[in-house]
Amino acid sequence: MRLVILGAPGAGKGTQASRLATYFNCPHVSTGEIFRRAIKDQTRLGKEADFHISKGQLVPDDITIELVEQRIEEPDSQFGFILDGYPRTPNQAIGLDDILRQKSLCLDAAIHLDLSEKEIYRRLGNRRVCTICGAIYHLDSLPPKHPGLCDRCGSPLVQREDDHLDTIKARLVVYRQMTKPVLSYYKNRGTLLVIDGEGDIDKVFKTIINSLETRSLKTNDCH
Repeated sequence: MRLVILGAPGAGKGTQASRLATYFNCPHVSTGEIFRRAIKDQTRLGKEADFHISKGQLVPDDITIELVEQRIEEPDSQFGFILDGYPRTPNQAIGLDDILRQKSLCLDAAIHLDLSEKEIYRRLGNRRVCTICGAIYHLDSLPPKHPGLCDRCGSPLVQREDDHLDTIKARLVVYRQMTKPVLSYYKNRGTLLVIDGEGDIDKVFKTIINSLETRSLKTNDCH
């Protein structure tokens, strides 16, 4: 299964991508992980990516596409992958299609986790992270046993800077401007599956699986 997971900040892309990867026995590939590994290994592309990231800039499409191509050519991706955080632009989506076409392969589906802005603010605004072990909590759905303290290590919990109200607004502006056109691209290609992302994790996951099974009954052809 070759899938991409799309959605606004807080939509649950990482959570669902991880579960799908386990379900389909293929790697969960995130651009964040790809960038971190390339930077750590000090590869040519890693150095170029680090140059932009260190300045708070988005990594250019050509660098990102090449890094993703290298990753999905690794042995564990030969029979499928779940891409999380890519593509973020129409150019990256086209780049992925070109990579797969050269291998006589295609994307099975682009899954859009649809979420209202009200729910996005609720999820991100109430998220807290442990300062030491990185454990994630939510004041509504997953609160710590002791307010402000991590259940695992007892360290203080904080709100990440990118979960502050003004930052969430800015992230949503970037999402609407850059990533939403990707949805139109996949819709026109006939590969977009829109999933209601506002239910609990298990419900959303079951909806995704059911939608994929229904789609596979309709067509197995590349577009």
